[in-house]
Amino acid sequence: MKCVIIDDEPLAVDLLKEFVSKVDSLELVNTFTNAIDALSTLNMTTVDLIFLDIEMPHFSGIDFINAIEKKPLIIFTTAYSNYAVEGFNLGAVDYLVKPIPFHRFLKSVSRAQQLFNPQPLAPIPVALQAPEIEQDFMFVRAEYENVKLNFSDILFIEGLKDYVKIYTTDTKYTLTLISLIKLENQLSAKGFARIHRSYIINIKHVKSIQKNKVIIADKRIPISESYKNAFFEKINL
Repeated sequence: MKCVIIDDEPLAVDLLKEFVSKVDSLELVNTFTNAIDALSTLNMTTVDLIFLDIEMPHFSGIDFINAIEKKPLIIFTTAYSNYAVEGFNLGAVDYLVKPIPFHRFLKSVSRAQQLFNPQPLAPIPVALQAPEIEQDFMFVRAEYENVKLNFSDILFIEGLKDYVKIYTTDTKYTLTLISLIKLENQLSAKGFARIHRSYIINIKHVKSIQKNKVIIADKRIPISESYKNAFFEKINL
């Protein structure tokens, strides 16, 4: 299938390009960071599949779909899950929420292949039999961009009323609208631990533990009784 990638975030484009390169049945025609620029290509070139971001300035993915007459297969990619119903109502093959894991990407491509060539297919051949990529980073929405954060650079995460602060090794923090529970589920297998109703820590950055506190980068972070046993068990204390 000939495909294009349309996303205003260069990092998201690079990740999708890497994924596409690992699937033998996909041929990348072009990438765009502006949906308007992609319109002329679609008018001149046959495209079978589009990986399309929804939240883009000036001309959204929804606007783009409504502007083209001959619609190829569409896989939406977005940092927000609230567009899922609208996406499927527009006939999208699938709806991928960032950060996109490779196995989930393959599942979407498989669905597209079944629609593109509705015959029994062998599993999608992946170049060099590439294993699923173990991501060591995540994207979080901050203001008007998706910020890439390496897990190893995260010191700890502090939950506020409606937002969380993610503190990193460069002494900065990222403020994002996401729940601590969602982050806990995403990071628990990556060397992180919930130690308080308001804190998740990166265990590798713990300098010391003092009674009911951990010390990370000279910050004293409380350990609550409700999380204490699970935390100590995780670090074999």
